[in-house]
Amino acid sequence: MKILVAAATRAELSGLYTAFGFPETDFVQTPEFDVLITGVGMTATAFALGQHLPGNYSMVLNLGIAGCYNRNIPLGTLLNITTDEFSELGAEDRDAFLPIADLGFGRSKYTAQYKHDSALLNSLEKANGITVNTVHGNSLSIADIVRRLNPITESMEGAAVFYCCTQTSTPCVQVRSISNYVEVRNRDNWKIGLAMNNLNSWAVNFLTNH
Repeated sequence: MKILVAAATRAELSGLYTAFGFPETDFVQTPEFDVLITGVGMTATAFALGQHLPGNYSMVLNLGIAGCYNRNIPLGTLLNITTDEFSELGAEDRDAFLPIADLGFGRSKYTAQYKHDSALLNSLEKANGITVNTVHGNSLSIADIVRRLNPITESMEGAAVFYCCTQTSTPCVQVRSISNYVEVRNRDNWKIGLAMNNLNSWAVNFLTNH
């Protein structure tokens, strides 16, 4: 079986599309791997993956850009996200947050399930991420999420990919390229082009030599 490459937007994989000469469509099939553009957010991601899993792929490779909470990590750095969590899935209890696990309705934290040795993957620093519906851009909410979960990255899809792969027993990997630091929203500080270039270069190398 082959790999399914999943990303939220075609823009995030623009270099990969160009390198392989792919048409501008949201689902591309090749003999070695397929590419699926899911749409932005955990709901769109889960729906799209649900149409293709389980049983069709040996691995899901989730690629995308992400915000970073650790300013010691340079923008453009690629990270291997090994654990990811639905940070908003739960209930408020006055000033406290109760995760869904504490409520007895499931769990919010998931782990990558990929056991094969890969030099390209092993070269990436491992990190924990959170998945959000609302990207953080307020100093109070940023301080609260750091205090509660202390994440390295945040995206809008990662934990949904891990959830789908866990439910279908499909090995999965999530690689994120850091486009910005999580702070009060300031687009002038973002390095999206750098992040996407680095991500696509790595992805082309991985898919060519995997």
